[in-house]
This record gives sequence, C-alpha cells and structure tokens, in this order.
Amino acid sequence: MLNAGDIMTTEVMTVKGETPLKELAEILYENHINGVPVVDDEGLLIGIICESDLIRKDKKLHIPTVVALFDAVFYLESSKNIEKEIKQISATTVSDLFTREVVTVDEKTPIDEIATLMTRKKIYTIPVMDGERLVGIIGKGDVIRTFIS
Repeated sequence: MLNAGDIMTTEVMTVKGETPLKELAEILYENHINGVPVVDDEGLLIGIICESDLIRKDKKLHIPTVVALFDAVFYLESSKNIEKEIKQISATTVSDLFTREVVTVDEKTPIDEIATLMTRKKIYTIPVMDGERLVGIIGKGDVIRTFIS
C-alpha cells in the first residue's frame, strides 16, 4: 500500500503570518492549490490556511440573539463567537485567519488513513512532517491521483 511519502508534494509553498490575504489568494488561485502551511521566521510550522478560510471571511455577520428584560439585555450566545466572526471579517493578513491546530501526518502514514482523516475531519490539505520539519504536503488531488497511476 502507498503511504504519504509516495504521494506527497515535496516542493511546498508556504506563507508567513504577515502575508496579505490578497497575496495568499493569488498564490492559491495561480497554483491551483487548496491551502498552504503557515511558517514562522525559522520555517517551523505554526498553522495552515485554506481557501475555505478566505471564503469564511466573506460570509454574512451573524447577529446574536438577545433578550431584553426590563433594562437589561441578555445575549443567548457566547460573546466569543461574535468576536471571532468580527475578527474574521476584518482580517487583512494570514495571521488573522489561519488555523493553529494543524492535523499532520508523517511519511509512513498509509493513504487509507490520510483519506479517513480528510473525510472525518473535513480537511483537505495535510502537511507531512519529519519531527518538527515540514517535508511535504498532501492535498485532495494527490490522493485522487493514486486512482489513475
């Protein structure tokens, strides 16, 4: 059975937190890729950002439900959710939007496990790591390509 090392792309495009979202959109569009790892100044993986993060930025702002009782107003939802949505809508750089909890695999991870991760967690760009070092990336296309090779 094939594993991550057999199908991963080894020339990994990355961005930094200060990368403007317009530049990120150009990278994703021009290279026909779904997402890229976010790295710090030392090149260590700190997160990932995908097309879905950019799309989520442009969604409508959900106004929380409130109840007014006498002179008091009670929010029926967490104020953290509205803060998060406002931060997403006003984002200008990668650091405002990227996902910090990254699901990764190593080079020996079997393809069936990668496919399971993608479908269960709804993630379609997975960094391949050798310890703390980023050595590759696997996207949906890499998995699909195994059907035709």
